[in-house]
Amino acid sequence: MEKKKRNYKKELEDLNLEVSSLNEKLLRTAAELQNYRKRKDEEVEKLLKYSEEDIISSILPIIDNFERAIKLDDQNLDDELSKFLSGFKMIYSNLVNMLSSYEVKEIEAYHKEFDSKYHQAVLTDNIEEKDDNIVLEVLQKGYLYKDKVIRPSMVKVNKK
Repeated sequence: MEKKKRNYKKELEDLNLEVSSLNEKLLRTAAELQNYRKRKDEEVEKLLKYSEEDIISSILPIIDNFERAIKLDDQNLDDELSKFLSGFKMIYSNLVNMLSSYEVKEIEAYHKEFDSKYHQAVLTDNIEEKDDNIVLEVLQKGYLYKDKVIRPSMVKVNKK
């Protein structure tokens, strides 16, 4: 009888250990599942937040071309070129307003301090009258989409 009691006690201890082990595994699995859900939710939120990025990026070169065309001289409003330019200006304005509605903003660069997060230095110059590390010229505009840089400004920077 004493031997049976010890066996039951031993079995009970073994079963309690197994139950504890299974409870720990269950808790770990539940925690892993919760972490997985959080990661997936964050990924989906990020995908939705920046879902228009590709199309916006493909529109930016079109904006650049419109800006180049608009810079042409249109002092004589009677000629054909001026009529085209006024149409270009309207289309350009509509595109800029559309981008703005999607939270696309131009990165301010001209006469600002160079910041590698927002600017890409492609040229340097040494002008004594200007401070060091100041953007002297914007060669291509950069843009932010919401809080993300989708194209850095290509700039000329003063280096002493």
